[in-house]
Amino acid sequence: MAVLQTQKIHICALKKNRKQILEELQRTGRVQIEPGGQEDEIFRHMDTASACSAFEKRAQNAEAALKVLETYAPEKQSPLAFLEGKKIISRREYENGTLEREQVLKDISAVLSCQKDIGEAKAARVRAEAALESLVPWMSLDIPMNSKGTKKTAVFIGSLPGRWTVEQLMPALAGARPDLDVCSLEILGADRDQTCLFAVTSRDRADILEDALRVNGFVRPQVNCGTVPAEYAKTLEQQKEEAVQAEREAAEKIRSLAGEREKIRFAADYYRMRTEKYRVLGNLLQSGHVFFIEGFVPVDQGEKIRERLESRYPCQVELEKVPENEEAPVLLRNNSFAEPTESVVEAFGLPQKGEIDPTAIMAFFYYFLFGLMLSDAGYGILMVIVCAVAVKKFPNMDAGLKKMLRMFFYCGISTIFWGVMFGGYFGDVIPVVAETFFHKEVVVPALWFAPLDDPMKLLMFSFLFGIIHLFVGLGAKGYMLARDRDWMGFFSGVACWYALLIGLILLLLPSDMFASMAGVTIVLPAWVGTLAKWMSIVSAVCIVLFSETGTKNIAARLALGAYDLYGVSGWLSDVLSYSRLLALGLATGVIGTVINTMGSMLGGSVIGFILFWVIFVVGHLLNMAINLLGAYVHTNRLQFVEFFGKFYEGGGRPFRPFSAASNKYFKFKEEE
Repeated sequence: MAVLQTQKIHICALKKNRKQILEELQRTGRVQIEPGGQEDEIFRHMDTASACSAFEKRAQNAEAALKVLETYAPEKQSPLAFLEGKKIISRREYENGTLEREQVLKDISAVLSCQKDIGEAKAARVRAEAALESLVPWMSLDIPMNSKGTKKTAVFIGSLPGRWTVEQLMPALAGARPDLDVCSLEILGADRDQTCLFAVTSRDRADILEDALRVNGFVRPQVNCGTVPAEYAKTLEQQKEEAVQAEREAAEKIRSLAGEREKIRFAADYYRMRTEKYRVLGNLLQSGHVFFIEGFVPVDQGEKIRERLESRYPCQVELEKVPENEEAPVLLRNNSFAEPTESVVEAFGLPQKGEIDPTAIMAFFYYFLFGLMLSDAGYGILMVIVCAVAVKKFPNMDAGLKKMLRMFFYCGISTIFWGVMFGGYFGDVIPVVAETFFHKEVVVPALWFAPLDDPMKLLMFSFLFGIIHLFVGLGAKGYMLARDRDWMGFFSGVACWYALLIGLILLLLPSDMFASMAGVTIVLPAWVGTLAKWMSIVSAVCIVLFSETGTKNIAARLALGAYDLYGVSGWLSDVLSYSRLLALGLATGVIGTVINTMGSMLGGSVIGFILFWVIFVVGHLLNMAINLLGAYVHTNRLQFVEFFGKFYEGGGRPFRPFSAASNKYFKFKEEE
């Protein structure tokens, strides 16, 4: 049956208890709240946009403050801190935290204000440093930089591009203005890029000198101060020191608030929760005295939620089955073995109405095929140990991460199994170590066979496993059709296909083509061949005649039936897809063997011993990482394309309860 383990819930309560009830539902995280219906003269929606915006802004400020604290007062964390998950708090701890929110907002404001002060101080320091640098060429000047001269004299202070001397400059000025006759020039400093100069002339000749200087590229200095450069430099130095001191004091104040980091984290999550609560609140129908909540709740939680709310608040809670014409959100529930692979199903799409949950069926094949692709007992042992220790040591880790680690734990067990069957223990490290360092020949026999010695055998079994996998998928389709009493669909879409495919397989087994591929000659009794031939013919005819019985036009029905029969070519390509089991299984073993061979190149010397273990550790870690990724991707691909393609479409609506799931830093302790 389809996995629709939810029921509808209707809550009618007094408006004065609205806040408490919504927070109760948010903490428990068991109810998916749906938008309310149409407004009328009595019931309306509340405008919560401004409140949501304000709370969201506070949450963003808290996050910004945390980033500032991390910059100036980094928190020492273990490299495995990401496994620790969110901090668990009780309802009482939550309520105590809310009492301090005003003080925490002040702390957040103080941190952000200090960050702003630091930015302004840095800008002031940079300006002072730039001014000091630009002042260097003018330090020998003993009059103010903005000096224009006296009543009878005009002074020009500035620079010309390039390097000049007085002897070079005077002819250039005279060439620009031949009427220039009286002026005094002094070079204050020169380099390859510019020449700083001081020029003076009589007031009535100022225009002539200015014109001559401008022709040669004269510009006034950027520093324009009313004091002697040396005095102004002292002022700039003092400004620089003040900016550095202000920056230091602001940073120190930020560090003094590092102890409030946990409270600021709480504030960030608190205001995220309030934002979400007010978004939901805006979707509820409310009158002057009551409000309504409509949504979905897991079947096994409905009564608990009703008892909890009705015992604490004056409200009415009703539960009902989801109507047949309404699509309910999907909530997957599986045993501990299958549950870790729910994320794979969710990645493809949750079951639609009428579909079964494929997780339980898929889980066995997922672990089975993953281990077959990796197929090294050493890698499997590492996977099992790492995943088991991580899950045990970090019980509060994120639920999604925990599911993934548990999935890889089972994949590791499967990898150990196939590694033992194929004799793979970090490639061939045991024989290599025995021969290189102990000069003994040790053979680790495979419990079944070694794929490197007989790859065609593994290929044949890969095809066999693929056929079983696909047949189970077709069987799942048959189960759904039989459950829905679609007997014609079951006959033409499942039974006939089983007969056709089994008949074709029986015809293939004794053929020369199969013998050349498998290296094994199979002889079947003549009656089996005859039975297989007629099974194939009759089932093919039935598929053409009955697979599209819903089509009234006979010609169109036959054409569509023939097209359905053409799908047998898709079965061939699906089976061939399982050759990737051979490819990835061989890749793991071959690369592992090459790594061990490279490590043993210097023999059993001390240097050879050190080199071997360096290459062994680095090489096998890389090989394991690469082939883990390959096994994960291709196992998913076999489920999504080949297996699900036989019976499953997905596309169901996920169950998204109103909860504190958006919190980054804490989650609520489970309360009954």
